[in-house]
Amino acid sequence: MTNPAGSFIWYELMTPDPEGAARFYGAVVGWTIAAHSDPGAPGGVDYRMIVRTGGGHAGGVLTLSADMIAGGARPGWLGYLYTPDVDAAIAAITADGGAVHMPAKDLPVGRMAMVADPQGAVFYVMAPIPPAGADNAAADAFSVTEAQHVRWNELATSDPDAAIAFYRKHFGWGQEGALDMGELGQYRFLQHGGDMIGAAMPLMEGIPAPTWTFYIGVDDIDRARGAVAANGGTITNEPMEIPGGEFAMNAIDPQGAVIGFVGPRKS
Repeated sequence: MTNPAGSFIWYELMTPDPEGAARFYGAVVGWTIAAHSDPGAPGGVDYRMIVRTGGGHAGGVLTLSADMIAGGARPGWLGYLYTPDVDAAIAAITADGGAVHMPAKDLPVGRMAMVADPQGAVFYVMAPIPPAGADNAAADAFSVTEAQHVRWNELATSDPDAAIAFYRKHFGWGQEGALDMGELGQYRFLQHGGDMIGAAMPLMEGIPAPTWTFYIGVDDIDRARGAVAANGGTITNEPMEIPGGEFAMNAIDPQGAVIGFVGPRKS
């Protein structure tokens, strides 16, 4: 894999209703979510691929079973960070106050584990196995500019200074520049691999615990806003202009997963 270590390489939607999610994200983003579980998924797990209009995978959908929900799983999005050594990453993360939510396991696509940073924001670490004959492949679920990819990764955390230091140490991220939000604190930009990949900010009212929010690229923010409302979603923050002239908004999908969208205003 040619992505640098510490890159976001995959995104996963956890939902109890993959068919409903397919209708929603198809209308809002243009994705196709497979009608059936991927043949390579572990036995008993319903895991479906998200496919972009032009081809390629945008991520995956994990169907939450009744047992998963009884065990505390809830609808939401999680990101995967690339590490060449999952076990070493787990040891380092836990030594610095992080936690393991799902122990490391091997799947046909690679070795992975679900962890949390010291403030409690959850993510996966993964050492992927490239497809046969594609050892130099690069994961492209994240793109700074392209629609139907995740374009921005936003961390809301109880301790931005400590969180930034954690991701800097373990994943090689940088932090330069910020927007002053007044009494709400600083919106601090994060860099990795030469790109601005997202930001870290303090927890705000309505966000009960540290968490990642991902912003999916759309072709037209106003069209996407209409599609969210028309397909059972809830707008939590109306489109607002961001640096560079595009617009971002926040929503909750019909199954309860928090998500963001970003793109141009064409009308």
